[in-house]
Amino acid sequence: MPFEGVISVADSGLRRNVLSFWEVTAQSVANIAPSATPALVVPLVYASAGNASWLYYAFATVALMFVAYNVNQFAKRSASPGSLYLFVSQGLGPTWGVLSGWSAVISYLIVGGSVLAGLANYAVVLAHDARITGADAAVTVTAMVVGALAAWFVAYRDIKLSAQFMLFIEFAIVGLILALSAAYFVKAGRVVDRDQFALSGLSLGSLRQGLVLAIFSFVGFESATALGHEAKDPLRTIPRAVMISVIAVGVLFMVSTYALVFAFRGQHPTLDQSNAPLGVLATLAGVPYLGPLIAVGVVISFFACSLACINAGARVLFAMSRHGLFHSSAGNTHASNATPHVAVTFAAIVVLFVPLGLFLARTAIMDVYGDLGEIGTLAVLFAYVLVSIAAPIYLKRRGEPTAGAIAISVISVALLAVPIYSSFFPPPSPWFLPYVFLALLALGAARFLYLRVRRPQLIRAIEADLVAS
Repeated sequence: MPFEGVISVADSGLRRNVLSFWEVTAQSVANIAPSATPALVVPLVYASAGNASWLYYAFATVALMFVAYNVNQFAKRSASPGSLYLFVSQGLGPTWGVLSGWSAVISYLIVGGSVLAGLANYAVVLAHDARITGADAAVTVTAMVVGALAAWFVAYRDIKLSAQFMLFIEFAIVGLILALSAAYFVKAGRVVDRDQFALSGLSLGSLRQGLVLAIFSFVGFESATALGHEAKDPLRTIPRAVMISVIAVGVLFMVSTYALVFAFRGQHPTLDQSNAPLGVLATLAGVPYLGPLIAVGVVISFFACSLACINAGARVLFAMSRHGLFHSSAGNTHASNATPHVAVTFAAIVVLFVPLGLFLARTAIMDVYGDLGEIGTLAVLFAYVLVSIAAPIYLKRRGEPTAGAIAISVISVALLAVPIYSSFFPPPSPWFLPYVFLALLALGAARFLYLRVRRPQLIRAIEADLVAS
């Protein structure tokens, strides 16, 4: 049903009922980019957490299982391409929904840029393995441009093609990392590392940055919810995909982190100084030939993550545009591909030009990866807090029991408050990163407030479509 100034999200024009459970799961898993964590993030966590690194991932896994529960209160009752935007709107109203949706768009696109920088870093590692030196800048720029263009093409062309590609790549590289960890334990002849279980060297001062980085590893686990119109049996498959993604990837992170910390004990350079720790692990495990293979897999996995970020970010932007919050063209679907092609193109442009611009401004590629990752993490944490608050309110409006949902909501917000606080205090380096997110959030809020004052009928139309959807 059309409303004044609003195109109903229920009639999206996206291809319906084409994605299986595993293809939907691949969206969330690819958005997490599980191979990126042992490849690049674990060394950064180790620099802060040392022997407690695996415990930080245990904390993050538990915290995000609570968040996944809150997300699933919506996902098992409604399905749409709007993801957190429509979920929070259904619980807290369009104002908070817009802030959540805009925050999710910021997160998906900024994290997409971050992983594109990670892709470029590993492309340089592969170039060095091939004895290609002195062309790092050219390799970096070429890798980012080719990666972004390829991701745009696949996302523009077909969501099922995107999902199948991500399914194959992510499950293959995850299996390879687990096999590599097992091979190291067999080579070492033991599994127990007493220093890690004793948490030796742990201090409260190291808690802050390590937790933010651990949460960063999970960003995008909920992105399967953006496939609400394209998934088969979405009220069942999407909630399962969201929860399974958190649990399965959390186990992978704990195992691979434990194995890397164990393997690098006494090694030089140390884990926090390594730019290709999985290659070193392959050598220590006695299977050095797996090093280059894993490096290639990591590059492809980073590509799959950028593709997943473009897919998810474009669909949230698509839903918000159909509600008149952005240019109406971003709410259109391709006549034959049934994809949100304009939103996909806009998302791909942002994903490419943000990291490329920073690199050309002489920011080190790993600083691009880390800085964008921190901004994207803070953005998604804000959206997670809102959806956690919205869940019990949504259930109450439906007349359903809320006691357990309220308890889980409170626990979720409390757990999320730790990394959010840690993003600001003590100030990160560079100090202004959290305020970049706040400035971007303020832009979206200003746009909404302008529409609320100048076109109040639009807000009523959005509310009507939310009820209808």
